[in-house]
Amino acid sequence: MCEFTVPGAQDTTVLVVGATSRIGRIVVRKLMLRGYNVKALVRRNDPEVIDMLPRSVDVVVGDVGDPATVKAAVSGCSKIIYCATARSTITGDLNRVDNQGVRNASKAFQDYYNELAQLRAGKSSKSKLLIAKFKSAKSLKGWEVRQGSYFPNTFVSRFDEGIDASLDFSEDQQAVFSGFVFTRGGYVEISKRLSLPLGSTLDRYDGLLFSVGGNGRSYVVILETGPLADTTQSKKYFARMTTKVGFCRVRVPFSSFRPVNPQDPPLDPFLVHTLTIRFEPKRQRPGEASQNSSDPRNFELKLEYIKALPTGQETDFILVSCSGSGIESNRREQVLKAKKAGEDALRRSGLGYTIVRPGPLQEEPGGQRALIFDQGNRISQGISCADVADICVKALHDSTARNKSFDVCYEYVSDQGNELYELVAHLPDKANNYLAPALSVLEKNT
Repeated sequence: MCEFTVPGAQDTTVLVVGATSRIGRIVVRKLMLRGYNVKALVRRNDPEVIDMLPRSVDVVVGDVGDPATVKAAVSGCSKIIYCATARSTITGDLNRVDNQGVRNASKAFQDYYNELAQLRAGKSSKSKLLIAKFKSAKSLKGWEVRQGSYFPNTFVSRFDEGIDASLDFSEDQQAVFSGFVFTRGGYVEISKRLSLPLGSTLDRYDGLLFSVGGNGRSYVVILETGPLADTTQSKKYFARMTTKVGFCRVRVPFSSFRPVNPQDPPLDPFLVHTLTIRFEPKRQRPGEASQNSSDPRNFELKLEYIKALPTGQETDFILVSCSGSGIESNRREQVLKAKKAGEDALRRSGLGYTIVRPGPLQEEPGGQRALIFDQGNRISQGISCADVADICVKALHDSTARNKSFDVCYEYVSDQGNELYELVAHLPDKANNYLAPALSVLEKNT
């Protein structure tokens, strides 16, 4: 057996989308070398194109923009590495490959695992858990609207300029939490005790996903734990949720929740029984008011659903995106717009993801220079296709890679500034696990 073989690789089938791209060709060979079963999705049924791949690769011919083709490609696969990229800067091509293609692949992958779970009369471990869906006036039952203040009543009475809030189902069939808080130190909130399906507990999930719209305010999500019978023993945990103007989906991982009382232990999702969404004018970030002409003490939050994101040890979907460095200025915006839309679709899917944004790609041997892993949009150097492919393959079974996005490029050699980056020595040695220490210091759910 080859010394590069990864334990369990023979039981893992990896779909490589864009297998004939510069990175994809190297990814396929690295996977084959390590004993994986490889499936490749290629667009052209051309012998010259297909001959670029090893004969043992299961080739599926089709377009990532066609959901039926992608559905057939993901069947039987355990993981996906998405290396496809548009060959032109035409907006239609960019949207089809970098945006819609990622949507199709992530949706088909979820659907495939849901079908497998149904055959077992169970539920897919990759499926999100529905906590609340605001589809009718009846769905608002159980949600309580409350108001309060952080200051004593005597102080509040002196600066009481008015608080009003409501949760209603509008004529255009949307649940809307709206109102104003003019009282200094005041807040308004909606709260509900959770009623999860039998056998479901939040400790099996990684965080919450909110599908919301409105006027771009910030909110505080509060989770309450403890015995329902004795509220004096309850513990509260909070995390900030920043929305955008219009509709958006916001991930709030359980790891981001902090105790209201610093002496309380970290959040245990298993014990959560109440969910609260709070609006506080004082929590609006500087500049948010200037972006919106309306008074920052007014708010409107349209609610579509709240779901719990599944947890897991490994990544399910690795997406090779783009840092934007090295792209001509006249086409950078449209390229990054399509790439970002695809990234957002992957984050919302509920799959464990890893998003790799390399610098300008270079055709040279990998493993020759130190690499920089960063999340600050500060990279400017190039990187070899072989190094990017190696990162993708190593991330398949690396728990530190799950639900992380990062830029990567060669080390920038300079007299000053190196301390800004996390530098990792990358040696051409199969035993050198450089990825785990590099990613362990990066922020999750990015």
